[in-house]
Amino acid sequence: MDVVDTEVTDRLAGAVDLLKALASAIRLATVVELGEGPRCVHELQTSLEASGRTVSQPLLSQHLKVLREAGLVTTTRRGTEITYQLADAHVGHIVNDAIRHSQEEHQ
Repeated sequence: MDVVDTEVTDRLAGAVDLLKALASAIRLATVVELGEGPRCVHELQTSLEASGRTVSQPLLSQHLKVLREAGLVTTTRRGTEITYQLADAHVGHIVNDAIRHSQEEHQ
């Protein structure tokens, strides 16, 4: 394998890791919510519940951990709470594009 192949493989591995981190309906819905602005866990839980996704706070925290470890969300302390926000706008675009694409008719 030459240097070019290694670089391509490394880039693909990064994309695979990103897509694996997003491979959950709860995580996708969480990214959509965070696209509206920073939220703490209980605010996310309330928003997800309002959109028809009931998820316990411990489970949501585990999903947020996956997103955080993948570098897709960052955290900020707000008093005694931790606020989550998207790491950058690309994350929201990827998720929204995937949702739109999945709703298109394909032949």
